[in-house]
Amino acid sequence: MSIRDVYIVDAVRTPVGKFAGALSGVRPDDLAAHVVRSLVARAPGLDPSRIDDVYFGDANGAGEDNRDVARMAVLLAGLPVSVPGVTVNRLCGSGLEAVIQAARAVAVGDASVAVAGGVESMSRAPWVLQKPERAFPAGHQQLHSTTLGWRMTNPRMPAEWTVALGEGAELVADKHGISRAQQDAFALASHGKAAAAWDAGLYDGEVVPYDGAGLTRDECVRDDSSMEALARLKPAFRKDGTVTAGNASPLNDGAAALLLVDDEGLRATGREPLARIRASAVTGVEPQLFGLGPVEAVRRALAKAGKGFADLTTFELNEAFAAQSLGCLVEWPELDPAVVNPRGGAIAIGHPLGASGARLAGSVAHQLAAAGSGTGLAALCIGVGQGLALVLER
Repeated sequence: MSIRDVYIVDAVRTPVGKFAGALSGVRPDDLAAHVVRSLVARAPGLDPSRIDDVYFGDANGAGEDNRDVARMAVLLAGLPVSVPGVTVNRLCGSGLEAVIQAARAVAVGDASVAVAGGVESMSRAPWVLQKPERAFPAGHQQLHSTTLGWRMTNPRMPAEWTVALGEGAELVADKHGISRAQQDAFALASHGKAAAAWDAGLYDGEVVPYDGAGLTRDECVRDDSSMEALARLKPAFRKDGTVTAGNASPLNDGAAALLLVDDEGLRATGREPLARIRASAVTGVEPQLFGLGPVEAVRRALAKAGKGFADLTTFELNEAFAAQSLGCLVEWPELDPAVVNPRGGAIAIGHPLGASGARLAGSVAHQLAAAGSGTGLAALCIGVGQGLALVLER
């Protein structure tokens, strides 16, 4: 069996909304449907019935995104009912996992045209109530928030594995001696790059605002941030810690989608591709050191592609925390930091869990198209100790 080339024809995303912000009134299945509908509308030469499958990442799935949000997106977007959909979950890497699974299907001939993406509404994530062990309990019952992090944890899990995500970032800072000032400077740079990219119109070609939400730009970007303002924020996880709300990614809402095709599908779209998918890799690490998950995944993905750090034109590394991102950069001494997140990262743009990986992949594809040639990389750390990476080229 021959392996086919897989191309990214187009990629779109919503502006990323802040928690309880402009997109909090929009259901996640509607957000997903919006990016699918927008993506298909931008390929008028493609008959939607030719889409073989729709893959969507979704990290929570406990609320309105239940019952296979990918299939809900297909139906709500008005695609033919013959188009199927599957939802995948690799926590923070779910959107990138969807892209990788769609690419595999195209590469082996199971699909010629596929849509991949991700969605998350952290604003609308519900509280859940476990069923009681016996009927008619007399006491109070506990509700668990599904917005972020561990809940209903298995007591057999070692305590050091189930620390809060922010404490995991503190552990990375401890491991590599990363100071509060370094983290704040990294966060400030993220906001500055994101604001500059928006001002320069660099996101105009990929962002598709949701009608009626009144949001045309990522809601958490602060072009007025400063080291002084960041320094005033209190540590969020340790009394004497270094991780704050200012040097961590916020809670967010958003969706993203990409159109993936083989050569036959490419002819059907009549479009020039943004980029070609070269390789991917996934790895595991100790759960409490999840922030360093991308380190080995990136190395393996680059090796599979026959590339090195010096070959990278751009690298979108998800900024779950400044400490986590800086920890990864320490372990990649060969990497030029200037190619990392040139248009800002998740600390400024936001991190809607299931959508972030698809946002990163789409951003890399658009950046490679703008450059005309080159090699790009998208990577994320993943809660419970995983890393995921994807190599693109043009």
